[in-house]
Amino acid sequence: MAGINKKESLDFVYDFYVKMKRNKINLAYEGEITHQITKAFTSLTETNMVREEDASSVQKKVFHVMVECLQNISKHAEVTPGSPDKKVGRGIFMVSKGDTEYNVTTGNVVLNEKVARLTEMLENINSQDKDGLNKLYKKQMREGHISEKGGAGLGFIDIARKTGEKLIYSFLKIDELTSFFVLTSTISRIKE
Repeated sequence: MAGINKKESLDFVYDFYVKMKRNKINLAYEGEITHQITKAFTSLTETNMVREEDASSVQKKVFHVMVECLQNISKHAEVTPGSPDKKVGRGIFMVSKGDTEYNVTTGNVVLNEKVARLTEMLENINSQDKDGLNKLYKKQMREGHISEKGGAGLGFIDIARKTGEKLIYSFLKIDELTSFFVLTSTISRIKE
């Protein structure tokens, strides 16, 4: 911890702990998203959900959303300009558990030139009912434009289909080239 004020560092850790508790975050990670990381997260979450006695249908939805979100970061996150780490596929991942729902939140850097298209896609998904989402998914499967990184928005559509909830998102401008894309998906813990 050379060059870092140790007292400030300790205060930060405590403040971070308090904020995690207040927001009921039981898993948080920042870094490169790999297949091994995805497996570790699903295993940790499974252990917690079994302890909480969540229904298997809820567990399956949470796992599905986690994997889709982690794959999205792995495939589409951009490198932060000026960062010494030049690895793509980095982001932040959090799971929080409330009395009635789980929230899976991800954040990663995207190019500003992609924000309008992503916003349009997410708004279209959020405007659909269950039947509309199924039709949109099938349409994307048949004729969807695949990006250079392999995405056609199917993951976002699939998350909305599986959860039955709107996708909550925001783009926070970092600089003239990039923004930080935050996405939260909600999974009900109440048995259907």
